[in-house]
Amino acid sequence: MEDNLNLIKRGIDELLNEAELISKLKTKKQLVVKAGFDPTAPDLHLGHTVLINKLRHFQQLGHKVVFLIGDFTAMIGDPTGKNKTRPPLDAADIAKNSKTYTKQVFKILDPQLTEVRFNSEWCKKLGAEGIIKLASQYNLARMLERDDFSKRYKSNQSIAIHEFLYPLIQAYDSIALEADIELGGTDQKFNLLVGRELQRTYNQEPQVVITVPILEGLDGTNKMSKSLGNYVGIDEAPEEMFGKIMSISDELMWRWFDLLSFKSSKEIQLLKAEQADGMNPRDIKISLAKEIIARFHDDQAADEAEKNFINQFQKKNIPDNIEELNLNWKEDSMLLPNLLKEAGMTESTSEAMRMIKQGGVRIDEEKITDPKHAILKDSIAIYQVGKRKFKKIKL
Repeated sequence: MEDNLNLIKRGIDELLNEAELISKLKTKKQLVVKAGFDPTAPDLHLGHTVLINKLRHFQQLGHKVVFLIGDFTAMIGDPTGKNKTRPPLDAADIAKNSKTYTKQVFKILDPQLTEVRFNSEWCKKLGAEGIIKLASQYNLARMLERDDFSKRYKSNQSIAIHEFLYPLIQAYDSIALEADIELGGTDQKFNLLVGRELQRTYNQEPQVVITVPILEGLDGTNKMSKSLGNYVGIDEAPEEMFGKIMSISDELMWRWFDLLSFKSSKEIQLLKAEQADGMNPRDIKISLAKEIIARFHDDQAADEAEKNFINQFQKKNIPDNIEELNLNWKEDSMLLPNLLKEAGMTESTSEAMRMIKQGGVRIDEEKITDPKHAILKDSIAIYQVGKRKFKKIKL
């Protein structure tokens, strides 16, 4: 029991409450462990996997995970942490993103112990009468205790009535599934606790609530986020993932081991002891990078990424297998920022201009700092953006 409890508690932020969890575990029944995901974006990054890894811990103990896709709640838009009403997703986006989610999560979760559900299954059946009954179980004063609603109310910012339904619908999901345990990020605590309260109202045993911490991104300070550019996407190329992971600080490395690695606590402690005895933290970081890449790609990809990293960064070499691209440009020349965007080396011309001004762009190993630098038609060169992106481009 103690080992099981330690596995569950590893890396979590809060457990409400431990006595109830122990009581549920002692029943020896297969528990229903729920976590909800709104299909708001098609790609997952390592920050999302902190929660999914914790679900996997429950599967290792034989419990059933309900991976709940909030296709109904996505039509409301999660107001958590937002200072304005979120636009709802349309049905096509929801369906597309849901397929991507399920494909990606089974790189971590055991399909045999995972039940993928959509909350539209029961929410659409509620109807107007059911929604009114559900809304009557909670009051406005309690809803305004929620931090983001409170801030918006005090600053006279609009709060749409339908936004108050979000935590109630999330709570109703727990009732429909008869959840024993619900997991969520620290920013979801209010919603998870509403689930406990409403389960009591519906004469169910209240779920245990477990919150997991927010993973710091590559900068070691801010929450991992695609918008901040400090993320590692789980579908990124192995070389890109390897380089990004190797760029994190030694201190952040141990945080990532706790939240992202499948190594046991004892194995991680042994690695810490080896570092204390003089092992280079770089070598430990390599093992973390290879573990994560093997999980989302395979062992061969992890080995090749390590080899390329050593050649490219430790030996200061340009990688051997550079992608070649012919843009077939019709004009006499093209500005460098436009070329980088067209070649897919940056997401936009503004990002390209920023990278050029910051000294992050090279042509045939020569640094270019002029955003107005023009490239002549039919020229062939090796372009480098940042430390990890290389392409041989013919204009």
